[in-house]
Amino acid sequence: MNRIIILFTAVLFFGASTVSEAQEEWTLQKCIDYALENNIQIKRQELNTQYSRNQVNQARADRLPNLNAGASNNFSYGRSLNNDNVYENVNSTQLTGYVNSNITLFNGFTLQKTIEQSRLDLQAAIQDLEKTKDDIILNIAAAYLEILFAEELAQIAEAQIEVTSQQIDRTQKLIEAGSLARGALLEIEAQLAREELQLVNDKNRVKLAYLNLYQLLELPVEKSFEIKAPVLPEVKANVTMAHSFDVFSEAVKIRPEIEAARLRVESAKRQLDIVKGNRYPSLSFGANYNNQYYNIMNSDFEQLPFGEQLKSNSRYGFGFTLNIPIFNRFQVKNGVSNAKLQITDYEYQLQTSRNLLRKDIEQAYTNALAALNRYVSSEKAVESTREAFRYTEEKFNVGMVNSVEYNQSKNNLTTAQSELLQARYEYIFRAKILDFYNGVPIEL
Repeated sequence: MNRIIILFTAVLFFGASTVSEAQEEWTLQKCIDYALENNIQIKRQELNTQYSRNQVNQARADRLPNLNAGASNNFSYGRSLNNDNVYENVNSTQLTGYVNSNITLFNGFTLQKTIEQSRLDLQAAIQDLEKTKDDIILNIAAAYLEILFAEELAQIAEAQIEVTSQQIDRTQKLIEAGSLARGALLEIEAQLAREELQLVNDKNRVKLAYLNLYQLLELPVEKSFEIKAPVLPEVKANVTMAHSFDVFSEAVKIRPEIEAARLRVESAKRQLDIVKGNRYPSLSFGANYNNQYYNIMNSDFEQLPFGEQLKSNSRYGFGFTLNIPIFNRFQVKNGVSNAKLQITDYEYQLQTSRNLLRKDIEQAYTNALAALNRYVSSEKAVESTREAFRYTEEKFNVGMVNSVEYNQSKNNLTTAQSELLQARYEYIFRAKILDFYNGVPIEL
């Protein structure tokens, strides 16, 4: 039975290993491409863009003449008015048809201004779509780097466990040789248990980071993948970064949220022109054609042929309609006032977008600079704590320090390594954000 259990466990382990090895690797660019194609937020914004495009098409089509036709069939019983305008007690049927068309010749240039406004709204919707894509790209890059960071933390934990395991073997030999008390071994074994727990937590952090990335991609968990670790840029103490003011000066020219806000200001101005157009007279041209057929056409109850009736009953005409606004309960005046208020509100929104962009860039620059300084300091700290741990380990092996001091020195090294790793990824991400605002695509 034990052999069967061992064999079954080995088969499961081998199968799981095979699945893991066969799991596909995704680069950051592949994650971005997948999200741009499948993310629900992007799809919804694409719908809004298509709606705005339909509005442009409709505004253009409003310049064309319309054409409508209709027909009615009426049945009369008892005394009714015949075709000779005489009431008779007779049953009759009347079929009537019409065709009419109308076109606007002038309405205060509102048609043209409506077309211009709808075009501006479409351009703003396109910029909103680009902004949504940019947000998704930044979120994916952050999730991608979080996975790399969590995996490296897990690697540090595994390395610490290996060192502690080796130290347990050496401590056991020293105890057997009488150089150390048995309490030292118990303390190190407790340290190993704490490190194993930390490794479990770090691996859970990796899984949660993957889950976050899957959700950003709208990807089911069963279609999981592993990210391909890129060659990250080297962080140097003398690295140069573009100043936040220079980045903002460039970003304000190219960022979609700024362009969208500016386009909405222009759209509001066209709305003001449309409202002002209601002050002018409007001129339209119309034409119509009517015809009808009676099953009884005269007092002798004779039915004339269908074709003859169409010739004799046809009516057509055309004409112009001029509408001159004189007094409409101050609708135009209040409409102009509201349109001006809308322009001011959109100008405030444009300034708010500028301020928010400047704030984001300044925060990214400050965080990147702080992360760089932390990285330089942490790099020195790792070197010094590594050397201190090596010295403490040598003294522990000869019984000059106890296990508590040894574990403390080892924990200091782990903390320094974690802080160095965190500062590195923080700097890389913030620097990538600055490049992104500067028009440089995010690549790893």
